[in-house]
Order: sequence, then structure tokens, then C-alpha cells
Amino acid sequence: MFTDVGPLELVTLAVLAVLLFGPDRLPELIENVSGFLRKVRAFSEDARQEVRTALGPEFQDFEFEDLHPKTFVRKHLLDGDGLDLDGIRSALDPRAELTELAEAVRDPAHDAPGAPAARRVSLAKTPPARTAFDPDAT
Repeated sequence: MFTDVGPLELVTLAVLAVLLFGPDRLPELIENVSGFLRKVRAFSEDARQEVRTALGPEFQDFEFEDLHPKTFVRKHLLDGDGLDLDGIRSALDPRAELTELAEAVRDPAHDAPGAPAARRVSLAKTPPARTAFDPDAT
């Protein structure tokens, strides 16, 4: 819970607690706070168990931590201890689809002399056809 609190901060907190509450009341205060934390943890675990029971028997091994996005990604995208980078890269790499598309465009059947005109595409620039309503037409 307090993983970023160093030893110097803990000593400072202890000295402040002794100065604020006094050495006589400090053990009683620690006992009250620890009892409160135990009750909150017990309430939390009871609520979790009630949700698991309400979800049904197929969710008895359900953990609420699995709903956190980092845990979900770690659990479903990682292979054991390491990340499956090759699998992710191959899934996101468009080269295979682009190669297939390029092959379809370069297909010799399209360039055959007997191919229908609708399938042949000309990339040559042609001037636009003039119409009767074209103001530039003289």
C-alpha cells in the first residue's frame, strides 16, 4: 500500500505521532486504527464473496484485480513470463495484406489483350471532355 514511503518518512511519521498523541495514548490509537482496518478488510472480502456467489459457480475463481486493464493485458496477451512480441507484430503488420493487394493489381489476367475493358484501368492523363455549357469553349 505504501511502497513509496522510505525509512526517513516512517521515522518522521512516528515522531509526529508521538508528539501529537503522546506516548500514553499512542498504543490505544494504534489498536483502534488496526481494528478499523481489519473491519474494512473483512467487509471488503465479504462483499467480494457475495458478488462471486451472485455471479454463479462458473465465476468462483474470478478475481476483481483481473478487471484492471494492466492485469487484463498481462493475463491475456503475455505468454507465461514474456511478451509475445512476434505474435503482436505479425498481427499488426500490414505487409502481407499489401503484398496480396499488389499481386492482385499486377495480375497478368488484367493485362491480357482479351480482358474486358471494364477491368482494364488506364493511368494516362487525358484532357477533360468539353461540354456545350463550358464557358471556356469558344
